[in-house]
Amino acid sequence: MGSALAVLAAFAFAFGTVLQQKGTLDTTQQSGGPWLIQILRKPVWLAGMVLQSLGWILQAVALDKAPLMVVQAITSLSLVIALPIGIWLTGQQVDRKVAAGAVTVVAGIIVFLSVGSPNGGTSQPSASTWWTACLIIAALVLVFAALGRSRQGATRALLFGSAAGFGYALQTAVTKDFDLEVGNGLLSLLADWSIYVLAASAVVGFILQQSALKTGVLAPAMASSNAVTLFVGVILGNVIFGEMLGHGGGHVAPAILGLVLAVAGVVLLARAEGPTADPAQGEHVPFPAPTS
Repeated sequence: MGSALAVLAAFAFAFGTVLQQKGTLDTTQQSGGPWLIQILRKPVWLAGMVLQSLGWILQAVALDKAPLMVVQAITSLSLVIALPIGIWLTGQQVDRKVAAGAVTVVAGIIVFLSVGSPNGGTSQPSASTWWTACLIIAALVLVFAALGRSRQGATRALLFGSAAGFGYALQTAVTKDFDLEVGNGLLSLLADWSIYVLAASAVVGFILQQSALKTGVLAPAMASSNAVTLFVGVILGNVIFGEMLGHGGGHVAPAILGLVLAVAGVVLLARAEGPTADPAQGEHVPFPAPTS
């Protein structure tokens, strides 16, 4: 049940992300604050936000029924799902390299889930473990976001997407803890730290992901975000919740190989070019990708 819900969440995230990118590309400024306000008046962007919210709800329910490692791996497929939608809605280019990357991502995740069979874990992580993880991820978000501000094109999309990925990985981990508090009533929920960290990580991830999408290059923006979210999600599942790769130590190496294979596919996807529509026709052309 948890895996099926994670698949539905991946579809919602994929469609929602492409709709949000279409909305961001309809704004008038390439960077800065005002366009973040402009997108709130774009119906297509708001539709994407609704789908993203639905994806989060589906993911939250999935996390209540399955290990974090499993849910995170499945929802990472949203990148592959988003590519054909991006061709349709935002003029993304999908060549053989991008297609190979998509196939590699799917193969790697299938190997990771089938061989690794992540399981186990605890529902009561220590406070010190949580706060250590929060501080480390906050520092990484700041570093990658600062680097992204000084870059352009695909590099900018990669760095902002990576920063968003750290935030989303923390958001997913905290969501699993949040699920445990929902049944205790509103007052207990408001008194718990998880709702505030959840909100902060969601807002930071949202702003950074929109900044990555604003470059116009969908694959690097989503690839970096999904790769970081997947890798960090697996680490958090192990460190915070004590989740393990099952069926004995002999299956750990193939499972990790599957994870590496998935990230290798993401790297191929990250080299995709953005849309090349004619600006005279009212379409937006992203920052040029670096040539070196």
